[in-house]
Amino acid sequence: MKGGAATELLLIRHAPAMNDGRLCGRTDVPADCSDTARIRALRALLGPPDRVISSPALRCRQTSAAIWPENTAPENVDAFWEQDFGAWDGLPFTELPDLGHLSSEALAAHRPPQGESFEDLCARVAPALSAAASGGRVAIVAHAGVVRAGIARAIGAAGPALRFDVSPLSVTCLRVTREGEWSVAMVNGGAG
Repeated sequence: MKGGAATELLLIRHAPAMNDGRLCGRTDVPADCSDTARIRALRALLGPPDRVISSPALRCRQTSAAIWPENTAPENVDAFWEQDFGAWDGLPFTELPDLGHLSSEALAAHRPPQGESFEDLCARVAPALSAAASGGRVAIVAHAGVVRAGIARAIGAAGPALRFDVSPLSVTCLRVTREGEWSVAMVNGGAG
């Protein structure tokens, strides 16, 4: 991004997923966008972005449409899908295996069967985040894992990024300077 304009990346986690108590990474479930007061407050906090990008997931596209109903065609970027939890995807939370105590670094490296680790997610998301950081205010409606991957990019480490709480309908603001320096300006803004 060197030589380009400074960028403000507004990473928005989708509205609550209607997941029926199940882990839904790649499972495409709708969002509950019924909290219109919170959505209006988030829109006021964000202001008008120069670009709107979304994960192709239904819950992200619905959230984007609820926040910016006038934007009928956000850019959909496949790299912004949630982490692929492989064989665990779709399982009730109560049936997920207990991994015991893992350090943040070990958890970031752990790969579910037939899935990807958080480190894999970070590697997948990083080029798309860099491409989005082309100047101006860019809103990206995505998933908690993608937001944490953005934080990991800014702080330079995947493990510690897993310690950040990312609530539904919250915004995390990353700033990218003309020189390509990344920083975290806000995490979980607008969370109710």
